[in-house]
Amino acid sequence: MHKEQPEKWKHEHNYLPASLRESERNTRWVIGLTATMMVVEIAAGSVFNSMALLADGWHMASHASALSITAFAYFYARRHANDTRYSFGTWKVGVLGGFSSAVVLAVIAILIAWESFGRFLDPLVISFDEAIFVACVGLVVNLVSAWILRDQHEEHHGGHQHDHNLRAAYLHVLADALTSFFAIFALLSGKFFGWVWMDAVMGIVGSIIIGRWSFGLLRDTSRVLLDGDVEAKTVEEIRTALEGDSDDVVADLHLWTVGPKNLAAIVSIVSHDPHPPGYYKAVVSERFSLAHMTVEVIRCPTEDEKAMA
Repeated sequence: MHKEQPEKWKHEHNYLPASLRESERNTRWVIGLTATMMVVEIAAGSVFNSMALLADGWHMASHASALSITAFAYFYARRHANDTRYSFGTWKVGVLGGFSSAVVLAVIAILIAWESFGRFLDPLVISFDEAIFVACVGLVVNLVSAWILRDQHEEHHGGHQHDHNLRAAYLHVLADALTSFFAIFALLSGKFFGWVWMDAVMGIVGSIIIGRWSFGLLRDTSRVLLDGDVEAKTVEEIRTALEGDSDDVVADLHLWTVGPKNLAAIVSIVSHDPHPPGYYKAVVSERFSLAHMTVEVIRCPTEDEKAMA
């Protein structure tokens, strides 16, 4: 076999979704909207003494930074998609971006809770009318941002493609919309019922919800980064398919995710009468979509071979 012939058996390891460029472009639009509204809300919250509005503004500030992580992850993954230094492509760059954004979300939740608790103990006089107007504008901006990302998020989530980078961006926008809603509710309660304390309480409630979203995203992305996201049911089904009705035994099986819909596998099979590696690959490919599979076949020695050993 000539040295140039193995090229026929090579395949690329670019498992990035086809919609990556569109996701990146939409994320940049959302960053622009978020950053603009961030400046308005922080300024208005400071002038009108609204903790809910100020928390929403700083919340949007940190989200603008987190969304920038999302956009950079898309850019980096796309630019290095065919870089051979990445054994299975750059899909996990997006997962890492999602994990980083989840950490930012967690920090946001803690800071909002801390500041809200302080305002609960020491409330300030709030200019309700102006603060309510700015909060309503912020909610509209957040809903528009959510709409920009909504279609692709539902497409990926519904299709089980697990774009954690896009999910992180979507959760950041939803968290922004949530804090804007809570700010409006708190300000209206203070204006019409005199419940000034609601401003701080809504900040605490919002931080709890954001914290839960953050935990879920951290859990899911860390599983992917640590190659622990493949369901036990899938592992068992592949093991059963490989062993079949013969005396083949799967001695070792490793499965991990390398793309939105792509798995890779390394398997060791022990048997008295083993098949060639291609046979086991064909068995698995009939029922499962594996982007990469390496098979090690070990033949058990016969009784005569054991005696001679």
